[in-house]
Amino acid sequence: MESEQRVLVRDNPDRSRFEITVDGGLAGFSEYRSRPGRLVLTHTEVSPAYRQRGLAGRLVRTALDTARRRELVVTPLCPYVAAFIRRNRDYLELVDEVHRAQLAD
Repeated sequence: MESEQRVLVRDNPDRSRFEITVDGGLAGFSEYRSRPGRLVLTHTEVSPAYRQRGLAGRLVRTALDTARRRELVVTPLCPYVAAFIRRNRDYLELVDEVHRAQLAD
């Protein structure tokens, strides 16, 4: 039986990205640009060895939950983040008006 792996997501503001680790090793990240009152999510990537485990979703969910907690407007420039928000409509309220209209279709 395979042992449970430790998955951790954290904000790394020095590198302007959220990072996801598995058993201490970097598995992926979601880059952002921080603006006053806004979080611009620009790129999300998970290493090939860690794909198909739902890690990108956990990573983006944490980034969006953090934006909600900090009362930030989200600009989803990353295609994965935009698709995630389309599938998880409860995050649509965080998105700036221009991008919200595009995602609401």
